[in-house]
Amino acid sequence: MSYLKHLVIAATFGAGLLLTGVAQAHPKLLASTPAEGAKGAAPAKIELQFSEPLTTKFSGARLLMTGMPGMSHAPMPVKASVAGGSDPKSMIINPVAPLSKGSYKVEWRAVSADTHPITGNLTFEVN
Repeated sequence: MSYLKHLVIAATFGAGLLLTGVAQAHPKLLASTPAEGAKGAAPAKIELQFSEPLTTKFSGARLLMTGMPGMSHAPMPVKASVAGGSDPKSMIINPVAPLSKGSYKVEWRAVSADTHPITGNLTFEVN
């Protein structure tokens, strides 16, 4: 086989590997407000920032209260709306009412162009 033919085969194989890597990329949670494990005032909204643009139709989140003084039923769902942010890589969770003192968990599901769902969660406390 000629040198040129080997070069073409190697280039084609390399391009295939690169495209496969791109196609298998999944959204990763890069940051959140409040941050994981944060303790502080009740946030008016919770913002999740991902590594890739989200397919909002298939992405979502739910907010749960996981503990507070005297709470006997944990976790307890908290009413909130979920929407994509102005940045296509963000998700915004807006509680319907101000959050009470206690601990919370956000369970999220992120889907990007590759259509593979990725799930995760973050916790924070309201003092």
